Amino acid sequence: MKIAITGATGFVGSRLGEKLATEGHQLLILTRNPQKAQRIYRASAFPNLEIVVYQPTKSGDWQKVISGCDGVVNLAGEPIAERWTPEHKKAILESRQLGTRKIVEAICQAKIKPSVLINASAVGYYGTSETKIFEENSLPGDDFLAEVCQAWEAEAKQVEEANTRLVILRIGIVLGNGGALAKMIPPFKLFAGGPLGNGRQWFSWIHREDLVNLISESLQRQDMKGTFNATSPNPVRMAKLCQTLGEIMHRPSWLPVPDFALEVLLGESAKVVLEGQQVLPHKTESVGFKYKYPRLKEALANIIPQI
Repeated sequence: MKIAITGATGFVGSRLGEKLATEGHQLLILTRNPQKAQRIYRASAFPNLEIVVYQPTKSGDWQKVISGCDGVVNLAGEPIAERWTPEHKKAILESRQLGTRKIVEAICQAKIKPSVLINASAVGYYGTSETKIFEENSLPGDDFLAEVCQAWEAEAKQVEEANTRLVILRIGIVLGNGGALAKMIPPFKLFAGGPLGNGRQWFSWIHREDLVNLISESLQRQDMKGTFNATSPNPVRMAKLCQTLGEIMHRPSWLPVPDFALEVLLGESAKVVLEGQQVLPHKTESVGFKYKYPRLKEALANIIPQI
């Protein structure tokens, strides 16, 4: 396949690009930072790959490269786990809403339209709860992240007017060599690890390898259409995550990080880690997707030696 990818220099996208290239696909990497893309995708190692500079929230000549692609994977978006100033909240929303709008615009205008769009979303769609269980047909929440996800998905759904198959992946916390774990591990190495907040909040996660495998399957399987939760079938509470992380690293997990400390550090965005949601991938499992790392202990045992 010929596949265009946005967000291909990020934590998930860079691994996805590597996997799809090894599978023999031709890749178009849409990026604002061609230098970073060239470092990740060295021409000698990725001969069947083209880097295209684009402005995610603006129409332009870059949109023409979408014509003739078989599929598009849209992963781009401003980081969420940072202090939410009014300016950053605006960037979080616009990078996803307008960025997706311009991708869909490019698909609809293409002379030879892609047959599939894989569009990222997030489990933040459901809001937060310590008691509820969320699956793909659950109603959305009403906080900032839920509103962002609803706007994000609404833009992606416009692609169906072009008769392009749409797969929306509501992604949980992605575990791998980098990302969230990279921020959690240093305290454990210093024997100062422990739960964030009260430890009762749910942590819906997915191993990065399972996520890239799910994206790859979504590109190629015609029977996959609609919204899927990209999470492990076995979410855990924060206390269990930290306990398991301590066991794998042979470190204690007794020193909790209090709510107020995170709120001082991260402001409103602290709710990303202080509140959670128990998300189950019922539809993902129903189509026969096989997880390589369905349980947390096996996932961390695979990841920690790499870090």
